[in-house]
Amino acid sequence: EVQLVESGGGLVQAGGSLRLSCAVSGLADGDYGIGWYRQAPGKEREVVACLRTIDSSYWHANSVKGRFTVSGDNAKNMVYLQMNSLTPEDTAVYYCTADSWENWCDGKDYWGQGTQVTVSS
Repeated sequence: EVQLVESGGGLVQAGGSLRLSCAVSGLADGDYGIGWYRQAPGKEREVVACLRTIDSSYWHANSVKGRFTVSGDNAKNMVYLQMNSLTPEDTAVYYCTADSWENWCDGKDYWGQGTQVTVSS
């Protein structure tokens, strides 16, 4: 059974930082895209980062580029999202996803339960 478990969310002041973690288990050996999505109340779900497990190549959305960094530790089966210079607009529930790389990080396969990030002004 594939499980994705996020942690690290919380309340932080604008300008602060948080690091989200995603513990990945149950995936067969292969090439996957591990994504970070977020959804704020009243807004569409947005993919903010994607990490390819086989070579650690990555992509970030323009909305977070230069502030957020996705990384992974294959030995620990962990993926991280370092979030710096947070603004109230980053407030959302953040989800970790896993897809076969052929589907990039399109969020069609596996999702975690989410972790709340709240940025106060």
